[in-house]
Amino acid sequence: MSFRLATLGALLILCGCGDRTEQKSPPAVPVETVTITPREVPNVVELPGRVEPVREAEVRARVNGIVEKRLYEEGTFVSAGQPLFRIDPREKQAALSQAEASLNRAEATLANASAVVERYRPLVAENAVSRQEFDAAVAAEREAKANVSQMRASLEAAQLQLSYTTVRSPIAGRASSAEVTEGALVSQAEGTLMTRVQQISPIYVRFAQSVTQLQDIRDAIAAGQIDLGENDLVEVRLTFPNGSEYPIPGYVDFLDYSVDRQTGTVAVRAEFPNPDRQLLPGEFVRATFYVGKRKNGITVPQRAVKMTERGGTVFVVGRDDKVQLRPVTLGNMIDGRWIVTDGLSPGDVVVTSNLQKMRPGVAVARAEGGKPGGEAGARTQQAATSSAPGR
Repeated sequence: MSFRLATLGALLILCGCGDRTEQKSPPAVPVETVTITPREVPNVVELPGRVEPVREAEVRARVNGIVEKRLYEEGTFVSAGQPLFRIDPREKQAALSQAEASLNRAEATLANASAVVERYRPLVAENAVSRQEFDAAVAAEREAKANVSQMRASLEAAQLQLSYTTVRSPIAGRASSAEVTEGALVSQAEGTLMTRVQQISPIYVRFAQSVTQLQDIRDAIAAGQIDLGENDLVEVRLTFPNGSEYPIPGYVDFLDYSVDRQTGTVAVRAEFPNPDRQLLPGEFVRATFYVGKRKNGITVPQRAVKMTERGGTVFVVGRDDKVQLRPVTLGNMIDGRWIVTDGLSPGDVVVTSNLQKMRPGVAVARAEGGKPGGEAGARTQQAATSSAPGR
């Protein structure tokens, strides 16, 4: 009897211990989740670039002389043909007057030669003047005409030289500081640089893209993984070094078809409107290229990703409602969502809340809207995709 009682007591103790063990099991952590669904996402490429003017003109001396005056304000915008400098014109004015006098003399000689020909013409028919004398008069007239043409050309050259004493801007744009001052001697032979004029509205930004990266994009387009759209335009957005964004997008207008032998890159250029002159030549910027759309892209909210020294990680819910830590390869961020290029597959359930409580193997209780295939997750994913830039 005592043996039975002892056995019964031991069983009761074991049952009590089992109950206490079950009570110590941690409760499932409530979390929000999203279910990975392939969506059309922007294909984004980031490159550093440098701003350069659309046109840049070096204003150089075209005549020899002494600079009399600077006619523009340094650093201001000038129009095409606007006077910038005046070179002492007296020497060129004297040369012009000499050319005019030579032309007048040549025209007088021509008038006399023409009169002789007209006077000899009827006399030749009457044999009053020999044929040889008439031919000599005609030759003299032709020589006089040629001399007049030569003097007219000399006069035009002198007028042109005089016009060069007023140095004008060849294009409209921003004129830089003057390279010469009043009293400086400028030379036509040396082509003395006087100033520069840069057209910066619109403006160019030049980039160097890796030929490997360019080939990957071409292969993806050929395979149908990237859709460029109907117009094939590649939108570009700029970020300044301080992190602020340039508000006006630009578009790629030039792609070189030769590879730089030293760097293994291909030159790419984009054109941007620059009405407020925010973009300045020589400035370094960071550019984001929207090269079409990837048809089966995967994105996750930014809050779902934990960054480590090795890269990004996410917590994925398994079939037993326990989470697993999974490394992912991240692309660019679009509207608060990371583009994931590797590590996740369609149907994976990713935790987006209570990440500070997550550890591998922790049981979770998912919110009603975050179940696999739930409408909330699909709506979130679709909204992020439709609001991404470049669509």
